Amino acid sequence: MGFGFVFGILELLVPVVFLLVIGVFVATMVSGLRTWNRNNQSPRLTVPAVVVTKRTEISHHHANAGDASGAHGFHTTSATWYYVTFQVESGDRMEFAVGGTDFGMLAEGDHGNLSFQGTRYLSFERT
Repeated sequence: MGFGFVFGILELLVPVVFLLVIGVFVATMVSGLRTWNRNNQSPRLTVPAVVVTKRTEISHHHANAGDASGAHGFHTTSATWYYVTFQVESGDRMEFAVGGTDFGMLAEGDHGNLSFQGTRYLSFERT
């Protein structure tokens, strides 16, 4: 087994990995577009609901400035996603991603009218 064997495997492996990455990217885009289109085709509904629970999801990304030694600095970013679960009169629960402002204005136990379109949160008005 010489270098020719290793290079032969790499010649096969690099395009396969490239195609897999492109395939995952395209599949993610198609899925997002489908959800967006399905939400746009759904009716806008407003129903009585109660805020049952709230949660956040935080992701951190750490990176150095392209230098493995860390001599050129270290950079950290984070992102926060906000979710609220509502319970409607039938007893069904629905969780929606909401913006930070809406998340801060809602409290568990709030009663009001929930407006949504498919899986897209639109608003909540307290009664």
